[in-house]
Amino acid sequence: MNYRLPKSERLHADKLIKELFNEGSSFFLYPFKVLFYVKKEEGNGTAQVLFSVSKKKIKKATQRNLVRRRIKEVYRLNKSLLNLGAKDISIGLVYVSSNLMEFTNLESKIIPILKKISIIIDQNDSKNE
Repeated sequence: MNYRLPKSERLHADKLIKELFNEGSSFFLYPFKVLFYVKKEEGNGTAQVLFSVSKKKIKKATQRNLVRRRIKEVYRLNKSLLNLGAKDISIGLVYVSSNLMEFTNLESKIIPILKKISIIIDQNDSKNE
């Protein structure tokens, strides 16, 4: 298993971010609003992820960075739960809580999110076939 999170797996292109927010689907699983967009063309099965922590909810930059680092670490360790096949997907994890969460609490929230995204992708694949 590859536990790295290189730049190619982080969503940073403005065009792709706009595409995610405009055309993507979303669901809410506290403390995250999850946006995802499955690209229509076949790809190499990569997921690009965006991590966002609201300045309105968490005022201090050091605390926002702490939460963002924790979220990245949880995702990095559990990204193998995503079963993409040959689909490329963009994922946005927007942290909406005003409280700081510990690593273990974040992990217990992100694992069901990744499983739910995998289930949604599998259902879409079975409908398209």
